[in-house]
Amino acid sequence: MTAASAVHDSVRSGDRALPLVIQGGMGVAVSSWRLASAIAQAGQLGVVAGTALDLVLVRRLQDGDSDGAVRRALAAFPVPEVAERVVTRYFRPGGRPPGTPYAPLPRLALRQTKLAQELGILGNFVEVWLAKEGHDGLVGVNFLEKVQMATPTAAYGAMLAGVDYVLMGAGIPRDIPHLLDELAAHRPVQLLVDVAGAAPGSHTADLDPHALLGGDLPPLTRPVFLAIVSAHALAAYLARDEHIRPDGFVVEGPRAGGHNAPPRGQLTLDELGQPVFGPRDVADVAKVAAVGLPFWLAGAFGTPEAVAAARAAGAVGVQVGTLFALSTESGLEPHLRRELLARLRAGTLEVRTDPFASPTGFPFKVAQLPGTLSDPEVSAARPRLCDLGYLRTPYVRDTGAIGYRCKAEPVHVYLRKGGAVEDTVGRQCLCNSLTANVGRGQTRSDGYAEQALVTLGADLDGVRRLAATHPGDWSALEALDWLLGGAA
Repeated sequence: MTAASAVHDSVRSGDRALPLVIQGGMGVAVSSWRLASAIAQAGQLGVVAGTALDLVLVRRLQDGDSDGAVRRALAAFPVPEVAERVVTRYFRPGGRPPGTPYAPLPRLALRQTKLAQELGILGNFVEVWLAKEGHDGLVGVNFLEKVQMATPTAAYGAMLAGVDYVLMGAGIPRDIPHLLDELAAHRPVQLLVDVAGAAPGSHTADLDPHALLGGDLPPLTRPVFLAIVSAHALAAYLARDEHIRPDGFVVEGPRAGGHNAPPRGQLTLDELGQPVFGPRDVADVAKVAAVGLPFWLAGAFGTPEAVAAARAAGAVGVQVGTLFALSTESGLEPHLRRELLARLRAGTLEVRTDPFASPTGFPFKVAQLPGTLSDPEVSAARPRLCDLGYLRTPYVRDTGAIGYRCKAEPVHVYLRKGGAVEDTVGRQCLCNSLTANVGRGQTRSDGYAEQALVTLGADLDGVRRLAATHPGDWSALEALDWLLGGAA
């Protein structure tokens, strides 16, 4: 496949080829190891979603790990006793009995238990190792800057599995280049964490690899780091200082899926209640190019013509998500993917930008599907709770101790923690709903089963055209072939 194996100049020291296509990191586990592996084997950059992989790991084990993939990856972990303890603790041959809740795992915190750090490392190790198994293609991992407390262990686990690229958005990832440098040498790291009510720089998430895993650790290669940005000014800011400079950028427009940067002016809603984005919300590509680092364009670049236009504008290539989210290798539950495709072909698929759904404060794109939390009745029927906590934020209590709160937790609990009631309106529990998207949703002791909330990009032109040529399903490779048909 000539187009899909196109490569370009090196991004670091002449030793790495740049991909034309980056398969977007869609979480939780929608960008599965199977999807990333397929794209990587085709000569492009396959990316796994790196958020909440500790949860995905332990729930796969509790569901019986029917194909043995998780245990196969754990057997390759360089500190066998750590992996063996997790298998002993969580693996259930044959899976959980029907209706049995998943066992809990430690929640994210500034000061993490040994088990929490081991699970954070192992979750990312397993996903990246499986994505890289059996080939020498490029594999990346995508993180959210907002989930700061998880980043040190997640990045280290991915690096132990040989991850080639790290990508990060949903914030300003100024500390990540140094973090990767230090982790590549197995040195202790302290990543600054934003704590409401505390002085900037006063709290960190810490990881000491040797103290946690012992002294005999394998040599590591420092991965390429791409910052996901939405503004040329942020690209210029990050590039000006070698200590915070990434190796390149993914420049996302407001039509990209998942979390987006908020509108840069005052939030304005149209007659359908959707945020209005203007020219200020679109990065000046010429100014990004002038920064002098490689970059890829994302958000409405899922067609052959868009790939060619990105190249003509000076980009190395594009990052694309929705084409691959609807492929057979996607981690989406099959019934959700089939419903999305049926509505796409019927012309009734609608994707809305919800400025309030995400507890992070970033607008979040939601596919409107009956039976999911996009339906107000389904959403209203969900008990309001927060028991996973990946998107909760630390704050200083009146006593001076550190507490944690989430805008999607019960309103009275959030208010008791000093939060404002207006911050809770319309918030969805993304942690639980996104795990339900990939078939790992919790079933509670009272019988309530967590429901899905599906995110896609707002631009559906590419998937509509691809669906017209594929009356049934399509594979990731078929999507990639179609995308690059006009970009060779």
